Amino acid sequence: MKFTCKTSDLFQALQFVIRAVSTQHALPILQNILLETEENRCKLSATNLELSIISTFPVATKAHGGITVPAKALLNVVQYGSEEEMLFEVLGEGKLRCSSSRTKILLCGESVENYPKISILKEREEIFFEPMSLLEGLHLTTFSAAQSSLRPVLSGVYIKSTEKGLIIAATDSYRLSEYILPISTEGQQVECIIPVKVLEELKGIVSSVQKAGKSASKGNLSCEVSMALNSQQIQFTVGSTHVLSRLINGIFPNYQQIIPSEKKTKALVSVQKLITTIKRMHYFAKEVNNTLTFVFSSGSIHISTPQTQLGNEESTLSSETEGQENKIALSSSYCLDFLSHVEAEEIEICVHDSMHPAVFKIPGKEHMLHLVMPLRIQEE
Repeated sequence: MKFTCKTSDLFQALQFVIRAVSTQHALPILQNILLETEENRCKLSATNLELSIISTFPVATKAHGGITVPAKALLNVVQYGSEEEMLFEVLGEGKLRCSSSRTKILLCGESVENYPKISILKEREEIFFEPMSLLEGLHLTTFSAAQSSLRPVLSGVYIKSTEKGLIIAATDSYRLSEYILPISTEGQQVECIIPVKVLEELKGIVSSVQKAGKSASKGNLSCEVSMALNSQQIQFTVGSTHVLSRLINGIFPNYQQIIPSEKKTKALVSVQKLITTIKRMHYFAKEVNNTLTFVFSSGSIHISTPQTQLGNEESTLSSETEGQENKIALSSSYCLDFLSHVEAEEIEICVHDSMHPAVFKIPGKEHMLHLVMPLRIQEE
C-alpha cells in the first residue's frame, strides 16, 4: 500500500473512526485502526465488536494494500503534522512509513488478516433524514435512556415506523422522551432498539460534518443521513462515513399506556426562570430524594422543597395556567436533565393529578413530549 493525501482529509476521517476504537485490552488489535486503499480512496475502519465506523477520503493511490496501526499513534502523527500532504507506505510486514518533506515516521502495526471483518450492509432499503431534525430528535430523547445495562432494552433507544413518521423513544422507567421524526417510511416496517452509545456517536459525527460544511470555503460538504437495517444490525450513513452497530434483542416497554389520556391542568412557564429556580432549590431537594412539590393555581406555579437538615425553600413563578388547581411532586434532577436540553423560551407542563406522570411539551413541537413519573408528596 502506498498513497498520498491531504493531512486535513485524513484527520477528519480519523476523528470519526476513532470513536469506535476499543479501550479494553482483552483484544489489543481492537486498539488499532485499519487502513485500506481502494481506487483513489483510503478506507479507515475501527470496531469494538459492538460499534463499527468506516470512513473514506480521497487519496492519490500508488499501490493498493492495507495495514492496521495503533489509533493513538496515527492520530498523533496527523494531529501534530505541519505539512498539508503526507505520503503513507507499507514496508514489509506490519510497518507503516509516514513521511513529508520534513518528517519521516515509522509506525509498527499488524497484518490486515488479524483484524475483525467489517462489512457495510448491502442490498438494503434506506430511510433518509434531514440532519437538523435528526439531531434535534436525538438531542431530546437519548438522555432518557438507562445508564445501567441491567435491563438491556432500557439502555437503548426504541425506533418504530408509523403513519406519522419515525418514532424515537427512550426511558429508564422513571422518565420518558418521545420524538416523532416527520419523514416518510411508507412501505418499510421498522421496529428495533439501538444502543444509546451508538446514537451519541452518530450525533457527534453529524454535528461535525454539519459544522465542516458550513465552514467550507467552496459549498457545503455532503451531510445526507440515511439508515438501513436487517434483523441483527443497523447502519447509519453520513456522507462518506458509515456507523454500524448490533441491535439490542428484546421487547421495549409499551409506554403508551402510561401517558395520561387527559390533563386537568396546563401551565405555560418560562424555561429560564424555571430552570434557575429548580437549580437553586436542588440544593435542598437532593437531601430528600430530589423531591420538589409543584402547586398549580391561577396565574402561578408554587414550588417548594421539604424541610431538611440544610433548610428548605419555596418559590412562586408566574405562569399561564388553564384548568383546575393541582399538585404533584417531581424529581428536581429529572426536571433539570430535561430542561437543560430545551432550547425554547417557554415550556408547557400538563398534569392530571399527583398519581399520574407530568407531561412536558415544547410549544409548537407537537411531535415531542417528555414524561416524568411522580414522587410521593412529602407532607408538611
